[in-house]
Amino acid sequence: MFDQVRKLLLRLLRVPSEPEPPAGAPGTLRVFRAARNYYRFRLWRWALTQLGAILGLVVSVVMIDRFAASVVEGRPPAPPANVAPTAPGGEPAAGPEAPGKAPKRTRADRSRSAMRQVTNRLPDWLFPLLRLFEYGAIVLFLLQLPFTYALARLDYEFRWYMVTDRSLRIRSGLTQIQETTMSFANLQQVVVSQGPLQRLLGIADVRVQSAGGGEGSSEEADSSLHTGVFHGVENAREIRDLILDRLRLFRESGLGDPDEPSASPSAGAPGTDPALAAARTLLSEARALRRTLG
Repeated sequence: MFDQVRKLLLRLLRVPSEPEPPAGAPGTLRVFRAARNYYRFRLWRWALTQLGAILGLVVSVVMIDRFAASVVEGRPPAPPANVAPTAPGGEPAAGPEAPGKAPKRTRADRSRSAMRQVTNRLPDWLFPLLRLFEYGAIVLFLLQLPFTYALARLDYEFRWYMVTDRSLRIRSGLTQIQETTMSFANLQQVVVSQGPLQRLLGIADVRVQSAGGGEGSSEEADSSLHTGVFHGVENAREIRDLILDRLRLFRESGLGDPDEPSASPSAGAPGTDPALAAARTLLSEARALRRTLG
């Protein structure tokens, strides 16, 4: 059952199988996935949502049934042919006043009489229509169960965290795919965050921030930071140490941002020989690769 729903959702949403690795040297790619407890957390949240929907359905069905029963009980029975007609509120029609003083009506009696007048005007087709809505809501709830469960599970399975010696890439989402790529040239901060529930489950988040190229006040600088989050990983400190180590090697090697075009040297500047520049670049890359493999 799940496999069929999975194929249907992936075909409808057109989700790619896996992202392309980010820029980096061959053999340096590390792929991380969300922890199993992160999936259990998402599954518990899905179950609580479905439980709340069930309680809402039960309350609505009971309230509608009680309202329909009170309306039926409050309506007066059809009078026989030899009985005098009654007033709209279910009371006898006004006739010759009987001798003596009439009993005084309280506020509660008047409100019940007004309510009976309102309910007596309700059309007979209203309650079958409400029943139809009840059955439709129950059927829709049952139909959405396998699809919402499949979405919760696929959201866990299609989370990708990739790290190379030059950059990292994070992809998540099904209905709206979010893919974040960050170069180590712009990386500013790597933070591990863990809430109380995450400590209970043994998972954490690794938050990575890179500069967006903005200058100005501190508020503008904060708004210019791009953030990527490794959600629900169980080896958060290992990921943080790996990123920091590769960031240090990247800065020591002086490779620069691979996505930025290299500036062409001026004609008369010293050390502008193309062969010498290529040799220096090759030497720095060889040193960085040796440090990474070591």
